[in-house]
Amino acid sequence: MKKTLLSAFLLTFGFANAQSFVSTTPENKKVIIEEFTGINCVFCPDGHVVANNIKNADPNNVFLINIHVGGFSTPTPGQPDFRTSFGTPIVNQSGATGFPAATVNRIVFAGLGMAPGTTAMGRGNWSNAANQTKNQSSYVNVGVQGVIDAQTRVLTVTAEIYYTGNSPVNTNKLNIALLQNNTFGPQTGGNMGNNYNHQHRLVHMLTGQWGTDITTTTTGTFITQTFNYTIPEAYNAVPADIGEFELVAFVTETQQIVISGNGAKPTYTGLATNDVKLKSIEALNTQCVSSISPKLTIQNMSQTALTSLPIEYNINSGANSIFNWTGNLAPLSSTVVTLPNYSFTLNQNNSLVISIPSDDNNLDNSASSSFTKAIETAQTNITIKITTDQYGAETTWNLKNAAGVNVATGGPYGNAAGAGAFPQADVNITLANDCYIFTINDSYGDGMSSATYGFGSYQITANGVLIPGMNGGVFTGIDTRKFGVNTNLSVNNFDASLIKFYPNPSNGVVNISLPESATITLTDLTGKQVLSSQFEAGDSTLNLSSLSKGIYLINFAGDNFSKTDKIILK
Repeated sequence: MKKTLLSAFLLTFGFANAQSFVSTTPENKKVIIEEFTGINCVFCPDGHVVANNIKNADPNNVFLINIHVGGFSTPTPGQPDFRTSFGTPIVNQSGATGFPAATVNRIVFAGLGMAPGTTAMGRGNWSNAANQTKNQSSYVNVGVQGVIDAQTRVLTVTAEIYYTGNSPVNTNKLNIALLQNNTFGPQTGGNMGNNYNHQHRLVHMLTGQWGTDITTTTTGTFITQTFNYTIPEAYNAVPADIGEFELVAFVTETQQIVISGNGAKPTYTGLATNDVKLKSIEALNTQCVSSISPKLTIQNMSQTALTSLPIEYNINSGANSIFNWTGNLAPLSSTVVTLPNYSFTLNQNNSLVISIPSDDNNLDNSASSSFTKAIETAQTNITIKITTDQYGAETTWNLKNAAGVNVATGGPYGNAAGAGAFPQADVNITLANDCYIFTINDSYGDGMSSATYGFGSYQITANGVLIPGMNGGVFTGIDTRKFGVNTNLSVNNFDASLIKFYPNPSNGVVNISLPESATITLTDLTGKQVLSSQFEAGDSTLNLSSLSKGIYLINFAGDNFSKTDKIILK
């Protein structure tokens, strides 16, 4: 890392040649909002909306830093880790007592803090604090610029500081935060599941925990500092996408009290002449329709704007479809493209392949996504059974068809004193042939089944028989399941009695006999899938010795049949 601190004397008398982009005119303070957030936080998305509204109302004077810290940011198995080593010291000095919380310029605002004398505030007070801050004069102006070499991943940051007045302290500190945008991941609140878009996410402090010293803080002082930093491929195994970074620089009097700051998006060098990256394909999960509109994210890795792009795609090795995208995508920018509907034969296991054929760099121009066929039932008489915990008012649900229209809804229910399970009235409906999505919500974010508040659950049955996988209760803020109704299943000649598995009960090793190839899935009684594997026709062995003792639902699903039974592991 290279740092250059030029003397105030030199720059005061050679100012016209040295100063380049920071303002020399007295300004009011710019607002730096440091928001404490997480990925398992019910109300954090509400906080993001509040902070974004403040910034959108005055984008040149408000800058956001989202810091993943605390228990709500601790990942469970399979979740990404957005935390940094810098977050805990910052939140500890704020006095935050709940989430989401934020500081505005790390200042104590009388009557607005979560506790007297603390800088942390609940989201209802952020706007008030920001308005107060913007109306105060600042004795220092801050400017920041950055350049990223796309080939070497080296970020060069230049910060300029100009004092329009005298600081009350002899030493100030320059802080530069590196933030990453558009990281899709889990979030308990927000009703986006694993597709929540995390923005302004702190990944590194280029100046260390509390910044670098500025030792001349008098009127007319001009200072420039330059930092070189190589951006890693990932932070905590989360990919570091060089096209999604931004910078926020600010000056403090101590490690608290932010005087003012500024922000900027980096510019880029080393970009190719014609290069587009296929960043991701939106997960399809399970489907019970035979026509879908895939979504993908593309990123322009070229040095000029991207205005057109042919995209090829197919499902299950069907005929290639070509979509000619048009737009105006700036260098390193990304956009989501929705492809036209593609019709295909829905199999038990399916594969979507997308490619970009016209490109100078073919290393990242294709991707695939697999998805399975949702469970189907030939029965049209459907019953939805809901059992809440003691906080039934937190539970709501809906059942939508493929067009997104509600065909049934339920909740909120009443609360009941004392922990326990509280069955609600069954909801009986008759459904047409279609694909259905069941979504159940818990507004507090702790699901509906626990030893503390009662073992609540949901079940969806067809003619009194559980539809495999359509049951649960252990989740956080939202649980979504999909199934199909297809009365044509009842007219096929498949003999389900030809499927055999034994012994049952079993000590763990189960013999399987299949007349046709099938996918075998096992779910426990909470609805959690514990096994899914493809088996060919004939005799096979299924080893379940790693599973806990108990009762499981075993489902055999082929292209034209489905059978569910119970299996006991002893």
